[in-house]
Amino acid sequence: MLKYSILGYPLKHTMSPPIHDRLFRLAGINDFEYIISEIPPDELKNSIEVLNSLNGYNVTIPYKMEIIQYLDKLDASAKRYNSVNCVVKTDSGNVGYNTDCYGFLRALEAENASLSGKVLLLGCGGVGRMMAIETALHGGKLTIAVRKGFEYEAENTIADIKQLAPSADVCYTSLDSIEGQFDLLVNSTPVGMYPNVDDCPVSEDIVKNCRCAFDAVYNPEKTKLMQLAEKNGIKAIGGMSMLVWQAVVAHEIWDGSKYNDKNIAQIIAEMHKLMK
Repeated sequence: MLKYSILGYPLKHTMSPPIHDRLFRLAGINDFEYIISEIPPDELKNSIEVLNSLNGYNVTIPYKMEIIQYLDKLDASAKRYNSVNCVVKTDSGNVGYNTDCYGFLRALEAENASLSGKVLLLGCGGVGRMMAIETALHGGKLTIAVRKGFEYEAENTIADIKQLAPSADVCYTSLDSIEGQFDLLVNSTPVGMYPNVDDCPVSEDIVKNCRCAFDAVYNPEKTKLMQLAEKNGIKAIGGMSMLVWQAVVAHEIWDGSKYNDKNIAQIIAEMHKLMK
């Protein structure tokens, strides 16, 4: 039997078990176990032996960085972000990956959206930093918009980008000083997340000036930002897409499974129903 898990704390609302269950079965793998490893921080070290006995596992808050010291090797994605959310057991030891970045890219690709044009990124902490770096690496002209008082986050992110891509076209502004038109609007902030479903990180006028919108928030299914985009005939992509696609990449790493966009779209819809 193949054994996998999700490592984190707390894990009361994790969507990982149902997502991975569907992906295993869709790939024709039925002899598997996917469990929740809700491990308090002071018990992680004592749990490594059990985790190492698994075929692989996912990693979420607060262990994405801490788990690195217990791994044998890191993929380039994990090295780039100093963050691991997927581990696979190989003949040469446990290898850590960052599938968040791949999930972001695949979610956009599935909807024919691109990072290569003018991109407006709202926020740059955590997942936003990853989105900023991926945009720069894929040739996008990036504008980072942050709340007043958080300029240092934008400056630090730009410094990180310049180390990886010295010729990157990137600048920052405040959320209330956004100007111009953009090919893609990306929201990496939690604004609009349940239960604050009537909140939106930017005005409708700014949304109107974008050709496509991606919101990392996955609950609710359609955030206020997405609703405003669709109201104005603009394609909107929700965060559940990224969540499911990063899980897809984990399966490609674990067992080489392949999936098509139609099946993944069905899983995304199923996961939204499970949240209701």
